[in-house]
Amino acid sequence: MEPRFPDPTSLGLLLAVAALPFVLPTVTLASEAVVFATGTLSCSLLLGGVGLLSFGQGLFLGAGAYASGLLLRDAGLGTAAAVLLSTLGAAALAGLVGFISVRRRGVYFVMLTLAFAQMGYFAVLAAGRVTGGENGLTGVPRPSLPGGLALDTPGAVYAVLAVLCLSAFFLAQRVLASPFGSVLAAIRENEARAEALGYGTRAFKVAAFALAGGIAGLAGAMHTLFLGFVPPNTIQLEMSERLIVMAIIGGAGSPAGAFVGALFFVVAAEFLAELWPRWLILIGLLLIAIVLFMPRGIWGAAQELLARRRAAAVPGLAADA
Repeated sequence: MEPRFPDPTSLGLLLAVAALPFVLPTVTLASEAVVFATGTLSCSLLLGGVGLLSFGQGLFLGAGAYASGLLLRDAGLGTAAAVLLSTLGAAALAGLVGFISVRRRGVYFVMLTLAFAQMGYFAVLAAGRVTGGENGLTGVPRPSLPGGLALDTPGAVYAVLAVLCLSAFFLAQRVLASPFGSVLAAIRENEARAEALGYGTRAFKVAAFALAGGIAGLAGAMHTLFLGFVPPNTIQLEMSERLIVMAIIGGAGSPAGAFVGALFFVVAAEFLAELWPRWLILIGLLLIAIVLFMPRGIWGAAQELLARRRAAAVPGLAADA
């Protein structure tokens, strides 16, 4: 049997995650990048995989963040158990929201996810005795992992976050390459035809919504481990907007695009904020340019450029292309 090697995208992603702490100015910035890359993956999975634009991913990210914080601080669970349970809880919440939201299409679906996101934020504020309200959830510990690995240094925290991020990305790649992912692609391209072929498109969309919500919840749990507390803006509508912007910048057609978009946004925010307090205007202009001239995002544009260079380097291939 011939040995199986990872595809170039997976290998490149693995190397990039391993190199981030050494390439970026601080390990903290690298940790922020992998956290938001995981959250952006949830948007890319829906938008690129099945064609659903959701403004509710911040709700599931916030739910995972608060759930993990409460489990760590009040329930006394270990890190692994808290991350797992908060991820599953966010997936269950997303399944419920998706079951209701996918009954509508287009702008009505978008507005339903937006409404649920706003409801989640105000619910957190209303339950201030439990969640901390506007002050956030503070005093969240970082228990050691099984085996005695203590999360008492930025490097140790990043190592755990990197493993979780890569696990989410490889899971998303596996799902999109599976028969289930093929059905999602068929729904994205022509939902009526997929229904005519006998697929229960609503059930598939709910399943994709739950999976994406679970990944967002995982990102929320990672965010809690990263910060050691849960700020209320974790579940604000702005978080959903930020994840969507990152997905569009990187390119929603591939899980790797989520990583590229999140990394670009986090690094740009770090450096542009020092140059100009209104740096979000520059991000807005960049987003407009990408939508107009690079509809597949930075990652998609890079793939197209690489394909053209390969075609030009091989005689006869350029003419066929």
